[in-house]
Amino acid sequence: MIRNLAIRNFKAFRNQSFELAPITLLCGLNGSGKSSLLQALLLLRQSFDEGLLERGRVALNGELVHLGRFEDALFESAEEEKITIELKSASGEDHIWILAFDSKHDRVGALQPGTSPIDPMLPLFGERFRFLGAERIGPRTHYTVPDFEPASSGLGVQGEWTPHYLYLNGERNISIDGCAHPAARSLQLKHQVEAWMGEISPGIQLHFDQERSADLVKLSYSFVARRDRSSQYRPTNVGFGVSYTLPVVTAILSAQPDDLLLLESPEAHVHPHGQARLGELLSRAAAAGVQAIVETHSDHIMNGIRVAVHQNLLTPQQVRVHYFRWNPEDTTGATVVQQIQMDANGRIEEWPIGFFDEMDRSLDILLSPKGR
Repeated sequence: MIRNLAIRNFKAFRNQSFELAPITLLCGLNGSGKSSLLQALLLLRQSFDEGLLERGRVALNGELVHLGRFEDALFESAEEEKITIELKSASGEDHIWILAFDSKHDRVGALQPGTSPIDPMLPLFGERFRFLGAERIGPRTHYTVPDFEPASSGLGVQGEWTPHYLYLNGERNISIDGCAHPAARSLQLKHQVEAWMGEISPGIQLHFDQERSADLVKLSYSFVARRDRSSQYRPTNVGFGVSYTLPVVTAILSAQPDDLLLLESPEAHVHPHGQARLGELLSRAAAAGVQAIVETHSDHIMNGIRVAVHQNLLTPQQVRVHYFRWNPEDTTGATVVQQIQMDANGRIEEWPIGFFDEMDRSLDILLSPKGR
């Protein structure tokens, strides 16, 4: 598990350190640097996947992240043209990568003296690393299968291989009993996914059929109400929320302790109750040893985690919430990051201005006398 991440001279960060926990939420305004934290990790992982990192090289563009040129990745007001990414593991070991480029127009750089050797025990480079981006694949009549065993995720960066993954692995039991939904028919992954997806779309059931001649998987949904089951529907006739959430739920339920899971906007196209339940599911996985780093704009995701703390599903020490914002007085453009403290009841000890407070702002206006 990664306990601390320090980033220098990368995109919005001049010199920023982050405490990480089993579950870490990245919250704040658009363009404030939340995704940049994930991209720092993805930059290392994709360079590792491509066999570059062990040869002292890093690639800004690849399957996991596309950063452009060095000038796009370098902090605009950097005093030296080097990017540094430093991790501290749960065992207390430090790992550091110092990146330099010959030109600001370069897309491939070199690791500098002082860089740590690759530690295969670090979860960032493990076989159970997964990343799901915000731009996930929407409803399709058919879904592709990977040409080879993917290095970074059996689900695909956009979740495009999720139906194929469930087709192959749906009958396996989930690894974390604490994530088991009480309404599921069994501990099998497919049944657990159906039960948790039922929090978003009640009564949903999944059906798969592989078309081997075309290397495609057909996915359809039916719905059960009491003892009645509907016909099977194509994903294109069900809605974006189901398709966008299926990879997220599958990623969490198929995770094992010590896995590293990076998620962008897991709440996309999901109603508030479903978002809160995703927060609970993330909490249950984190309590069992999965490390999840989640970029989100959802106060419902956060509140699901707060409720999990209140109900003793996990401790506040197992949660970190980072609030990203701009400092208008800082002419360098560096992002300011504030760590939000949570107590044992799941309550926020100090609620900063601009941090999920839009409901209160709107209520203040609605409860005030109407102007004439």
